[in-house]
Amino acid sequence: MLSTKPKECPARLLAQARQQPRVTTVVINPVNEVSLASARMASEQGLIEPILVGDIETMRRQAEALDWPLEQVRLVHAADETEAARLGVALVSQGEAHSIMKGHVHTDILLRAVLNKAAGLRTDSRLSHVFYMTVPGTDKALCITDAVINVQPSVLDKLHIARNAVGFMHALGNHEPKVALLSGTEEVSKSMPSSQDAAELVKLAAMGALPGAVVEGPLAFDNAVSPEAAAIKGIKGKVPGQVDILLVPNLESGNFLFKQMVYFMGATAAGLVLGARVPIILTSRADPPEARLASCALASLYCAHQTATVMVPVS
Repeated sequence: MLSTKPKECPARLLAQARQQPRVTTVVINPVNEVSLASARMASEQGLIEPILVGDIETMRRQAEALDWPLEQVRLVHAADETEAARLGVALVSQGEAHSIMKGHVHTDILLRAVLNKAAGLRTDSRLSHVFYMTVPGTDKALCITDAVINVQPSVLDKLHIARNAVGFMHALGNHEPKVALLSGTEEVSKSMPSSQDAAELVKLAAMGALPGAVVEGPLAFDNAVSPEAAAIKGIKGKVPGQVDILLVPNLESGNFLFKQMVYFMGATAAGLVLGARVPIILTSRADPPEARLASCALASLYCAHQTATVMVPVS
């Protein structure tokens, strides 16, 4: 039942990212083979200009084993993962880097450094994660949010999560993404809180809280992704069967969903943490190289969009 399809980094995504300038990226504590190899791969593909923050002796030893000369790479010494996170975030705060890549560091330690008020990377938005899912043989993407950070989000949390995801899709060139608010039913029911949350979010979207998107729900998964299922059930709208973003009820449901796509369909799960001043490439030890590379490509396009937005003159 498990997919044996080889993983792919979407060719069009990689080609688009290569057209952008390299993004100076702090790599937090890349002191093991997989994290250092990921930084090298993204650098060689022309996506990032890495700054490696960690124990220099260990990084040099690992790089030597990978046959990666570090003479042209900036190295910043840190005694442990906590110091690496603090120093890496400080480099971003000082304007010396424009994205963050997770190396061999616990996620909570990295995000704690990002959220430290003194670091200056916090915004008015809540942090959330977006998975950009693609299957071999196609560039069509389906975004899943949030399957990593927000465990049991409230309606307000979901509003932030949706805004981050919509902004992410705008950065990729989709100026009106279709958002499905997932639940186990299309009917609003007191016995299913996610359906009530979805109904509230639809109201907020109608009031202008989610500009630049089509937001519908509650929708069950089959009706969100399948026009046939939606037609059979008589469910109308712009989102059913045409969805771009699946906003899941909670972390567990999103976690199950994206892993099912990875292991049953051979999908590549690239993704970013959004809501801070810069994108955070949050890779997992189990991620294949293709997913790591695709995540760096997403960060490149997101940073290019941020730069272009800042440079647009106010009329």
